[in-house]
Amino acid sequence: MRRIHIFLLLFALCPKLFASLKPNIIFIMADDLGYGDLGCYGQEFIQTPNINSLASEGIHFTQAYAGSSVCAPSRCVLMTGRHNGRGAARDNIPHYPTYLQEEDITIAEVLKGAGYRCGGIGKWSLGDPGTVGRPTNQGFDDWFGYLNQDHAHYYYTNYLNDGEGRYEMPGNMETKEHYSHHLMTERALEFIEESKAVPFFLYAAYTLPHFSSKSEDETLFAIPSDKPYSDRPWTQSEKNYAAMITGLDRDVGRIVELVEKLGLKEKTLIIFTSDNGHFGKAPKKFESSGGLRGAKSNLYEGGLRVPFIARWPGVIPAGQKNEEVIAFQDMLPTFAELAGARVPDEVDGISVVEALKAQPLGKVRDYLYWDYGHCRSRYDQAVRFGDWKGLRLGQDSDLELYDLRSDVAEERNVAKSHPDVVAKIEKIMRDAVTPSDRYPIGEIYKGKPLWSPAPLHSPAKSSP
Repeated sequence: MRRIHIFLLLFALCPKLFASLKPNIIFIMADDLGYGDLGCYGQEFIQTPNINSLASEGIHFTQAYAGSSVCAPSRCVLMTGRHNGRGAARDNIPHYPTYLQEEDITIAEVLKGAGYRCGGIGKWSLGDPGTVGRPTNQGFDDWFGYLNQDHAHYYYTNYLNDGEGRYEMPGNMETKEHYSHHLMTERALEFIEESKAVPFFLYAAYTLPHFSSKSEDETLFAIPSDKPYSDRPWTQSEKNYAAMITGLDRDVGRIVELVEKLGLKEKTLIIFTSDNGHFGKAPKKFESSGGLRGAKSNLYEGGLRVPFIARWPGVIPAGQKNEEVIAFQDMLPTFAELAGARVPDEVDGISVVEALKAQPLGKVRDYLYWDYGHCRSRYDQAVRFGDWKGLRLGQDSDLELYDLRSDVAEERNVAKSHPDVVAKIEKIMRDAVTPSDRYPIGEIYKGKPLWSPAPLHSPAKSSP
């Protein structure tokens, strides 16, 4: 009895200490949002007040990296903690064998083993219905959204995947009654409400502002309304793209508001980021790269460096900017440490809990590695080693070398002046890739898509 009294006294005196022992984790990820698309990263035209508030109340990183420059492998790196050269999904060919396998261990599985309730909404990309890679076979108690990433190009789809079944919306591709982003937000809010009494992990892998199918909108950015930009003297593409990002920001605000309403603010870590750099055909007006070179699907900084914001009142100091290098593969070991869970073997990431708390990272990582072009006509590789960034664009090309400390825009190739660094990076490129006959380098994918907007037979589920 005395121990219980002491525990209650300590809890009353130090509630933030006990809240930090096993926090709720909400990981919100945009799709193709550029490094420069947010106000807190310098955007001047697009309104993102709620995400800006997260940054002002927490920390934002200037050197955070996605797992890849395209969707599927980036999500694979995030979920498994293994870099692009060793993951189950190494390219963005959606119907190649990009799916997670039974032996793959995800963030959700690690957290579920630590007593978390795990839910997800949005775009999965790592396993279609009936495959072992589907989220409900990879640690998630529930999933609502898209499993197949080609399906995610349709914002007015006729159905969404709902757990092991489907939520049907017959004729929606014609009537455009239901906008998928709105439905997914409602499910995210329901999950938080239902999970408030237990530690939970919400993976909100939103599809905004990814381009849409041309059948939905000729601007490639489908949105129900272009407000609040309707009266701007902009092109329709510019209005729609900006409205997508502001709409995403609004729903980030709704998630934050619910967390606070439920009294969970000080026991919830909220992270906001993007899965890779901006779409190359995004309107030039907004300078979505934020001054970085490149865009989605290439390995310059504009394709890999992403906004990354974290808020956890009482643990993360407010208004911090951090220049530590962090990456998607770090999330699994980071969340495992916060949850008191064991990190699986063969994880490439490191825990960045210290960096989240605005402290210097005590660990030194060997390198960061990315590649792109498995099953394509050209295979590219990139390595960050300290402040050095090396790229090889095609296996027969000379390596490009940039000093990111003085040349973040990657304008000055200094490879000829630093042959020792070039040799080290070339060795990393050779050693980092685990060969896989699932991803034969240089063999161009010629298969036909397996997903189409035509109805498929699957059990329907009730409305979200």
